Amino acid sequence: MRRLGPVVELGAPMLLIVAAGLLATVVSRSTQIYVLQAIVAVAIVVAIYVFIGNSGVLSFGQVSFVAVGAFAAGVMTVPLLLKAAILRDLFPILRDHELGNLPSLALATCIGALLAAVVGLPLMRLSGLAAGIATFAVLEITNNLLREWTRIGPGATTLSLVPQTTGPGQATVGALLVVGVAFAYQRSRFGRRLRATREDPAAAQAVGISVHRQRLGAFVLSGALCGFAGGLYVHMLGSISTGQVYLELAFLTLAMLVVGGMTSLWGAVVGALAVSALDSFLSEAERGVDLGITLSLPDGSRLVVVGAVMALVLVLRPSGLTGGRELSLPRRMRS
Repeated sequence: MRRLGPVVELGAPMLLIVAAGLLATVVSRSTQIYVLQAIVAVAIVVAIYVFIGNSGVLSFGQVSFVAVGAFAAGVMTVPLLLKAAILRDLFPILRDHELGNLPSLALATCIGALLAAVVGLPLMRLSGLAAGIATFAVLEITNNLLREWTRIGPGATTLSLVPQTTGPGQATVGALLVVGVAFAYQRSRFGRRLRATREDPAAAQAVGISVHRQRLGAFVLSGALCGFAGGLYVHMLGSISTGQVYLELAFLTLAMLVVGGMTSLWGAVVGALAVSALDSFLSEAERGVDLGITLSLPDGSRLVVVGAVMALVLVLRPSGLTGGRELSLPRRMRS
């Protein structure tokens, strides 16, 4: 029975994702977009968990990698004729080439990993508040570059005409891939070493574990997965602006991780799906929803409610809905 432990740990979050993917195939088109957003949110949150959950270091920079992955995949899949007309200021290598769906996701993955490696080399020596502020600066710098530099994207305008290839199938497979990589990493010796630095950095260094090296490796892996998730995101929406991959996304994804349980893969998946469902309902309620009586919330209420839920969870259950633990077999079955 003990050998079934890893199967349950990986199988449980994957079953949730598959169930969400199947749900997306049977609901109406208006509801399907919310389900797809939840599945892609799982990919983003799990990608963030790879670094934050295993290292214990708070980082806002992961959304930067989602942003660059989304814009890289989006720009490179806009048809050439349309790109030449609406994105004339691009570097020639971006303007004169076009990629398909899967190559664009691979490019987004590589771009995310490369940016994470560049910024991670100096920043992974920081911890605590200093690391949070430094990675927030990375998010701000990335957002400004994407918004102002028209040589690499549309600038302050919306990038549109991106092929919408992230349907139920691609979203589900993409999220499963991210979860599988995250599980393999946390079960590897590198994941165990990083969690050792999270629990006691001094003791980890005393036995020869390089805190900087382990954090940097996880940061780069997280950046690659975030870039991949960003590619899924832009191909789901079909258009994107810098505001969609900035503070609101950073807040929502961190809320998902905190609510579910920051230190477990199971918690990341549960939190992403739970908060996505709440956020989708509140989005509809802002436009008015019939529950026997008409519920109509003021604009912006959803972020207030999500923030209140996150604060409540932190007060009443600091380790999240899952207790920060993986789903496992009952004790009697393990014995």
